Amino acid sequence: MDLGLADRVYLVTGGARGLGRGAADVLVADGARVVLSGRSEESLAAAVADLGDHASYVVGDNADPTTPARLVAAARERWDRLDGALISVGGPPRGPVTEMTDEQWSTAFGSVFLGAVRVAREVAAELDEGGSIAFVLSTSVRAPLADMAISNGLRPGLAMVAKQLADELGPRGIRVNGLLPGRIRTERIVELDEASGDPEGARAAAVAAIPLGRLGEPSEFGRAAAFLLSPAASFVSGAMLPVDGGLLRSL
Repeated sequence: MDLGLADRVYLVTGGARGLGRGAADVLVADGARVVLSGRSEESLAAAVADLGDHASYVVGDNADPTTPARLVAAARERWDRLDGALISVGGPPRGPVTEMTDEQWSTAFGSVFLGAVRVAREVAAELDEGGSIAFVLSTSVRAPLADMAISNGLRPGLAMVAKQLADELGPRGIRVNGLLPGRIRTERIVELDEASGDPEGARAAAVAAIPLGRLGEPSEFGRAAAFLLSPAASFVSGAMLPVDGGLLRSL
């Protein structure tokens, strides 16, 4: 299937590694251009070196109010167009509700929630008919994850914002969707397993709960993200798509 991505331009926040990088790889391979953002210039520069002339980057944190405008400007200056954004917001710290501090909640809200809303709002103002925004969320939108209180608290609310934004932007021909990744083989998953104190046991337990019997790969997530962003998904909006190997038990 031709996804219709040739020469289209997308912003990918958190695009230097993990899920964002998996999506950027697929988008570029299918002919799109990408502007990556993240906090580490070293990681971004390495990603762009791998992706080639179809990629550029902006060093920026989603929590920084200036980041969206700088990303839009970079896309306009380099390719004179903008077709959408994949908003990957990173992962908040692990821990139960009883141990998470006010500071941890506030910091995560600024980045995971408000930062993502801000990027979406400001990008939406720049998009024309046919534009597309996709939020990288988590299976915690539908079912809580053990010891992930902040994710469990913020992601469902962000999913509702995405649903409302789909209603608001639909009349302009702009689509908004969410992706619910499960256990994908990224640096973030390795870090969470290490934090458990028994990384081998954590990985084995995670795999045992996945009907497909394995972790997902960033490229598998990337293909789902590229499809939702692309013109091939032109009548898909307001959807929350699990990319989890069957892990979620809810419909």
